[in-house]
Amino acid sequence: MQTPRHLTRARSRALPPLIACCGLALTLTACGGSSLGSEGSSDGDDGPVRIGLLVPQSGIYTSLGDDMKNAFEMYVDLNDGQLGGRDVEVILADEGETADSGQAGATKLIKSDDVHAVTGVVSSAVMNAIKDMVEDDGVPLVGSNASPTDLVDVDYIWRTSYVNDEPGIALGEHVANTVDGPVYLIAADYQAGKDEIEGFKETFLPAGGEVADEVYTPFPATTNFQPYLAQIQSSDAAAVFTFYAGGAAVDFVKQYDDYGLAGNIPLYAPGFLTEGGVLPAQGASAEGIFTSMNYSADLDTELNNEFASEYVERYDLEPTTYAMASYDAAAVLDQAIAAVDGDLTRDSINDAIAGLGEIDSPRGPWRFNDGGTPVQTWYLREVADVDGDLKNVAIGELGELGD
Repeated sequence: MQTPRHLTRARSRALPPLIACCGLALTLTACGGSSLGSEGSSDGDDGPVRIGLLVPQSGIYTSLGDDMKNAFEMYVDLNDGQLGGRDVEVILADEGETADSGQAGATKLIKSDDVHAVTGVVSSAVMNAIKDMVEDDGVPLVGSNASPTDLVDVDYIWRTSYVNDEPGIALGEHVANTVDGPVYLIAADYQAGKDEIEGFKETFLPAGGEVADEVYTPFPATTNFQPYLAQIQSSDAAAVFTFYAGGAAVDFVKQYDDYGLAGNIPLYAPGFLTEGGVLPAQGASAEGIFTSMNYSADLDTELNNEFASEYVERYDLEPTTYAMASYDAAAVLDQAIAAVDGDLTRDSINDAIAGLGEIDSPRGPWRFNDGGTPVQTWYLREVADVDGDLKNVAIGELGELGD
């Protein structure tokens, strides 16, 4: 197991919480143009290693993009502006909110900026749109969020997050063993919603769970959930499993409470329902919701305590799963670049990633499986009031997935 080098250094300097490296070798440029342009080559050059950071800087996923950008920059900052012992140039590209905008950003990074590797990517639609270019150009992509279930048979795409259906898979057996009665399934009508419902049923049904109904709401058109909540209320459901994210998550949770269902019919969901900026917007309506996630900011380990403390110190925000996965993407690239023996090329970095073993992480140790996604522990969380602030509190483990 490899502990990130910057944390080891920070502990030896005994500085309060990890703040140390203020003078950066890091160069962060916008997608409008790299300082190297197309003159640098990703094949064995001796200049800075160029990493493309493809995250939303506009549109509905901007907050997720900010989390990912913050954590990646923090890792590089704490490593004195280096990855793998080499100065790094991080080239930022706006993923936007559509497959077209994400593809444009990726094209700029890969074709014009000639990056050694790419990281980021929030949207599954973007990941699917850029898959062929990434594979054809042979550029390692260490994605830190999007991981659709149909992303298979890839050689250059790795993810430090999860596969879309895994949060549902993680919760299914637990809900079947906890809830006495049928469970109502409701989700947004697009691929991620369907992946989560199918994942949940994969473990819920074999464990003896019973489905009250399965409903998909039009996306993104649905903002009034009252008709669906009335159906839940009139059903014989003993609990609800749902998938929503972003603004839809805020609408659903607040209306679930307003309709009188909160506290009466337990609500279970993948962690995105209450993750990050949506939780303050949901307020007290979210209290008592149970979620599954591969990370919780309150995990009591030395590495997570340091990571979370540093993140809060810098950004005045608790780290999310999006931030943690981006931080780990930087750690993967750091260790892979350091392991390259010979010329630093796209292929040599990709080969080094494939050879990495267990990664020490704020979420706990994990490793890549043969499909390029993590073998990792999943956690059961509950939204609770902690000293006047609502937080996702880890209350147990749901087991390991990905093997």
